[in-house]
Amino acid sequence: MEKREPAADPGDASADEATSWQAQKSAATRNLIIESAIQCFVDLGYARTTTTRIAHAAGLSRGAMLHHFPSKMDVVKAAVDELHSKRLKAFRNSIKKAPPPGKGRVHVAVQAYWEHVRHPTFVAFFELTVAARTDPQLYAILEPAQAAFYDEWYRTAFEAFPEWQSDKEAFDLALDLSRYLLEGMAVSSLTHAEPAREQHLLEYLENQLRYLRPSTDLDAAAN
Repeated sequence: MEKREPAADPGDASADEATSWQAQKSAATRNLIIESAIQCFVDLGYARTTTTRIAHAAGLSRGAMLHHFPSKMDVVKAAVDELHSKRLKAFRNSIKKAPPPGKGRVHVAVQAYWEHVRHPTFVAFFELTVAARTDPQLYAILEPAQAAFYDEWYRTAFEAFPEWQSDKEAFDLALDLSRYLLEGMAVSSLTHAEPAREQHLLEYLENQLRYLRPSTDLDAAAN
């Protein structure tokens, strides 16, 4: 006698759909909490950001927030991971833009990182970096995330400018010069923005990067 498979229970599909809906709802709530925490870091600073304030910003009760993140450090860890991802995605997207007329890829790269360090995500990271100086728990979370970000940022830039691979020392110097100058300018602009001076420095940085760039047969416009 042929063995028949048991008929599917319609209730099983309903249960799966309910489970999927609950998972989506939970993920959406977690994302809302993380985004609210990041905004709190920007608006209030790390020291004034509490689980109560994060919950309020997310439109949730503190108990609902603690269901997803039992402590402030849990939500901080998730926020740092999200900031890391956002920063890399924004930089990758920016560096792929076509150069404007009369400009080259060096200009695009400088503008990409300048836009990056003026974005609220960088402000949040800077706020956390300052706080981590005297907070061992925060430092333990932030330090490896920052190291991972700069490793990936370096790799992304290296792949975007293959002609620099012939002179790694010059490439390292170009990236260090860009990073420290632009991040320093961004921090300064938080309290004292000077657009004309900033533009002058951006142009100076582009010229220095072109000077450091290894000589190739590439068209000058590709600089």
